[in-house]
Amino acid sequence: MIRSVLRGTGSALPRNCVTNAQLAERVDTSDDWIVERTGIRQRYIAGEGETTSTLAIEAARNALEAAGVEASEIGLIILATATPDYTFPATATQVQQALGCRGGIAFDVQAVCSGFLYAMGTADSLLRTGMAKKALVIGAETFSRILDWEDRTTCVLFGDGAGAVVLEAQDVAEDGPGILATRLHADGEHCDLLHVDGGPSSTGTVGKLRMKGREVFRHAVVNLAEVLGEVLADVDMGIDAVDWVVPHQANARILDATARKLGLPAERVIVTVDRHANTSAASVPLALDVAVRDGRIKPGDLVMFEAMGGGFTWGASLVRM
Repeated sequence: MIRSVLRGTGSALPRNCVTNAQLAERVDTSDDWIVERTGIRQRYIAGEGETTSTLAIEAARNALEAAGVEASEIGLIILATATPDYTFPATATQVQQALGCRGGIAFDVQAVCSGFLYAMGTADSLLRTGMAKKALVIGAETFSRILDWEDRTTCVLFGDGAGAVVLEAQDVAEDGPGILATRLHADGEHCDLLHVDGGPSSTGTVGKLRMKGREVFRHAVVNLAEVLGEVLADVDMGIDAVDWVVPHQANARILDATARKLGLPAERVIVTVDRHANTSAASVPLALDVAVRDGRIKPGDLVMFEAMGGGFTWGASLVRM
């Protein structure tokens, strides 16, 4: 059967690491307050010359190197972001130009924190139907540029970064590697709970991020547990078969609550929110790259990705490495 096989991972972070103590110098907050409520201890903030595209390009190059794949072999680039460099053209085309792999397919996906899963599901469909042979799927964000730094309940939660994977369509055995199943959902009814209050059509401004954290938390735990169950049902497996869960890194409390609801041991959940904060669409591939490079995630492992973001959008995907 034809599956999209994950060949390599890569990531990139801005130069500037900001600790909670440093953030407390400009925001009415404290290290204890942030850690107790979120588990976050630091985040990376993009500086001059660092944009969503520059982070995406670096992550993509690192993923290509890990995969042993030349940029010229890439026929598809899908970049998930809610903070593109420009309204248009797509940031994916800037990555394509920088890598020198022109002529293939390149576009952006906007599903906020679920964006990487939406992008990976889309790439999987295109690869399995022969639209391309190899793909770069990237999640990249500079959320610091849309934060209200006067709102201490939200500005402490987010950071900037990028993560990328190289996928290749391969003919594999039933028990071979690749993306096994993906489920994606959306529900616009709750858009007011997590949104940006601007846009070129509505206000003509970029706007700032607004969030009602308590309500988002409640929906996240329920939706994530349900969609993981859907993916496991699709492949007729139980949660015990999964070696690792790589979740969206929104909040340590959400990660803990979701794991408990699933009966999943905490030691099988990849957690990087303490060092990266919430990097939106970048958080899943960024956490994946950390766990691959430190040796926890190995070839043959069954890995579940999951995320929920503004919209609401949410989804999960099961991959055999």
